[in-house]
Amino acid sequence: MKSSHILSCIASILALCASSAFAQDKIQWPEGKRVAVSLTFDDGRDSQVLRGTQLLDKYGVKATFFVVPGAVRRQHEGWKKAVAAGHEIGNHSLHHPCSGNFPWSREHALESYSMTDMKAELAQANKEIQELLGVAPRVFAYPCGQTFVGRGTETKSYVPIVAEMFLLGRTWMDEAPNDPTYCDFAQLTGIEMDGKDFPQVKSFIESAREDGAWLVLAGHEMGDDGPQTTRLSMLEELLAYAADPTNGVWIAPAGEVADYVLKMTKGK
Repeated sequence: MKSSHILSCIASILALCASSAFAQDKIQWPEGKRVAVSLTFDDGRDSQVLRGTQLLDKYGVKATFFVVPGAVRRQHEGWKKAVAAGHEIGNHSLHHPCSGNFPWSREHALESYSMTDMKAELAQANKEIQELLGVAPRVFAYPCGQTFVGRGTETKSYVPIVAEMFLLGRTWMDEAPNDPTYCDFAQLTGIEMDGKDFPQVKSFIESAREDGAWLVLAGHEMGDDGPQTTRLSMLEELLAYAADPTNGVWIAPAGEVADYVLKMTKGK
């Protein structure tokens, strides 16, 4: 037998073994579902409670909303209704600090923060959200998806603070879903759904379903179109698709999926 053929056979066997091992490690999602999807929205934009939650409630789907307290105050009654409907409320900081390379963030630039500053800010945001809505946030989304404080040789990751304070932290503008048996809950990937039509989002779901993964979709405004807007027409198609049991999609808030993964992987 030629050496090239032997090597090819060995490669095929190794690939089959790896595939079998991966299959054994897959999470068994509830009710035989084949993929978990969490719909998450940032900033506490007005449109989320003026338009978005109505559509979600129509389908009985719960989402995760990462809010800043100031935004909640603008639509306080709407946010209280969202909580009463069972939507998850997460922390998105007090001042939405991002890199000062964004001119609008210069007053709260991450480059000027210390770890102590960030921990105090997240604790204060938790306190104010609790006072406004009666819920203690268990989940967090990094503003702008940026996980650092400081500058140059003094730069530090504040992921450890998030890991200490919250069940999970979600990033932004990522390229892959989460492998629930491997992912770092303090740095969950978030894939943008703003500006996308349903075929694009459907391709994300189908790709994640092949691996039994956890797809965390991330958006901002909820409306017809515009900058950083998750289109309601796309969302309705997605919700109808997920409602069909043959598609094997489990939609649940990020915290609920995280709780389930922890339960399923406990002791492994």
